[in-house]
Amino acid sequence: MMLHELQPAAGASKPAKRRGRGAGSGNGKTAGYGHKGQKARSGSKRAGFEGGQMPLQRRLPKRGFNNIFATRYAIINLNDLEKFENGATVDAAALKEAGIVKNTLDGVKVLSTGTLTKSLTVKVAAFSASAKEKIEQAGGKAEVI
Repeated sequence: MMLHELQPAAGASKPAKRRGRGAGSGNGKTAGYGHKGQKARSGSKRAGFEGGQMPLQRRLPKRGFNNIFATRYAIINLNDLEKFENGATVDAAALKEAGIVKNTLDGVKVLSTGTLTKSLTVKVAAFSASAKEKIEQAGGKAEVI
């Protein structure tokens, strides 16, 4: 196949509607906008505009607080660490490579759900107290980086 032979798949592209090009086109005169009214005029209102009525997003009460400085952890459980070989060093890069976490955010935190049977050196941003205890009971090391 050559570059000049490339074509879109059948049905993938269709010709643009040529509006206002005479009665015979099927889209002449009012060009599909009907007669008069706000929607027939040029210039449209923004999304959420309610014709001057107080918009819904302003009528509803504001609640809560969004802490933009909060530390957001990518959370994993102890049973997720069973994927690794005995004696392996587990860090954020290794977890990403293994497909356990997609995005490390501000760091990885290990929680204690499940059991760990392998001796691993785990180097992440945070541990729950019970997760740290379980890792050390299995003969591994829990290091905060």
